[in-house]
Amino acid sequence: MSGNPLASMPSFGRLELSLTEFEDAAADAVARIPAELARAITNVAIFVEERYTPGPDEDPYMVLLGLYEGTPLTERDAWWDAGSLPDRIAIYRQPILDICHSREEVIDEITVTVIHEIAHHFGIDDARLHELGWA
Repeated sequence: MSGNPLASMPSFGRLELSLTEFEDAAADAVARIPAELARAITNVAIFVEERYTPGPDEDPYMVLLGLYEGTPLTERDAWWDAGSLPDRIAIYRQPILDICHSREEVIDEITVTVIHEIAHHFGIDDARLHELGWA
């Protein structure tokens, strides 16, 4: 028997991925988004950040896995494109790593999180996402 005999055992601790490894996992997750959904996304940038910092009027213990910031497609008017910055989806690295035990779990969680945030881009609120099983 060569190598580490414990290498194949599952890990039960917190997963550690470098920022580069996490960004690679995020790219793999985004690649899983169905093509028809990806084609319908308009002017959205996806970023990886370490963690969400709650604002002064928010619960200081709030933990988010992702956040959509922008103007949903359902709220855009004819003038929206004139000088508008891209909408933004932030994926929060540390909270995702806190709940995942493998790279595959990270990819799955990022996929669900990105699809959830993309739904907000399309004007779908959290209540409806809950009904659809994406909350």
